[in-house]
Amino acid sequence: MNKTDKEKTLAELASLYPDAKPALHYTTPYELLVAVILSAQCTDERVNIVTEKLFREYSTPEKMITLSQKELEGYIFSCGFYRMKAEHILSATRDILEKFNGEVPNTIETLMTLAGVGKKTANVVYSVAFGGDAIAVDTHVFRVSNRLGLAKGKTPLAVEEGLCKAIPKSEWSKAHHYLIYHGRRVCHSQRPDCENCTLAALCDTNRRKK
Repeated sequence: MNKTDKEKTLAELASLYPDAKPALHYTTPYELLVAVILSAQCTDERVNIVTEKLFREYSTPEKMITLSQKELEGYIFSCGFYRMKAEHILSATRDILEKFNGEVPNTIETLMTLAGVGKKTANVVYSVAFGGDAIAVDTHVFRVSNRLGLAKGKTPLAVEEGLCKAIPKSEWSKAHHYLIYHGRRVCHSQRPDCENCTLAALCDTNRRKK
């Protein structure tokens, strides 16, 4: 996909999803951090069901750390990979309390010093909670970017680097949500709805089919 087509693709995505926003429910940076950790290989809908109950009693680092790992596992069991996620949540919470005075750090670099927090999670929290410019590459963003040709790569980091080059920095966070919406609504994993996709004429994958 050439530069002009990338610009047209981004403009069309913006037109299609003007109200694109995070699907995870949260009220504080800490709640968002926990929700994003839980969302790994789990639907946002399921995470929201789990956190609605969890956050009633344990919405702050101070409250969360009072849970044992077994107790936290009981709350988040249905999210999958619950042992690893419980360990990551409690480890990150401990770091927040001990290293950052109970406040979630507000840069990508410092977020990534938290136990169990990788680049994708840090990007989401930095972008959504703190209004920073970042693109988090989840499965939807990775799939749609490669299929369209907006950014190609075999790893999330490679796709992230490609998207950062293709998209103006001020649009990174919005574009992240556009791509997620398109992946959920049109460019599905197994059966992409190419016939009804308004980006079909610009899409590298669709062009190769002809």
